[in-house]
Amino acid sequence: MDSTVSPRRIDVLLARYAESHRHPMNELIHCICVPAIVFSLLGLCWIVSPAVALLVAAATLAWYLRLSPPFAVGMLAMLAAMLVLLARLPLGAVLPVSATVFVLAWIGQFIGHRIEGKKPSFFEDLRFLLVGPLFVLAFLYRRWNIAY
Repeated sequence: MDSTVSPRRIDVLLARYAESHRHPMNELIHCICVPAIVFSLLGLCWIVSPAVALLVAAATLAWYLRLSPPFAVGMLAMLAAMLVLLARLPLGAVLPVSATVFVLAWIGQFIGHRIEGKKPSFFEDLRFLLVGPLFVLAFLYRRWNIAY
């Protein structure tokens, strides 16, 4: 009987994501740009309909909940704050703000990967577009001694 415990799926995903995010500058860029991209994507969904933005947020939260309840709680707080901000923006500002943030944040991401010398993880697996926010949250959780 094998007494080893296999790693949790979330730990495997974070470890694989971290392989191309080791340079401190790339990590810093990601800590800024990944939440900005999430915000901009929610904003683009908001333009279609606030209900669409809520549906997208709920669907991603369901996936996060399956991976790690503590991460789901953190993501719920982050997504809720972003949705509140979107609701407070004048509707006419949501598209230009979201589009500008989206473009600038992706430029930042690619600069970070240029510094890192490795291509973005999502080129190999699209799930890493959803793991990126957890990577940032994991950084915060480690600093605050929160288990995930």
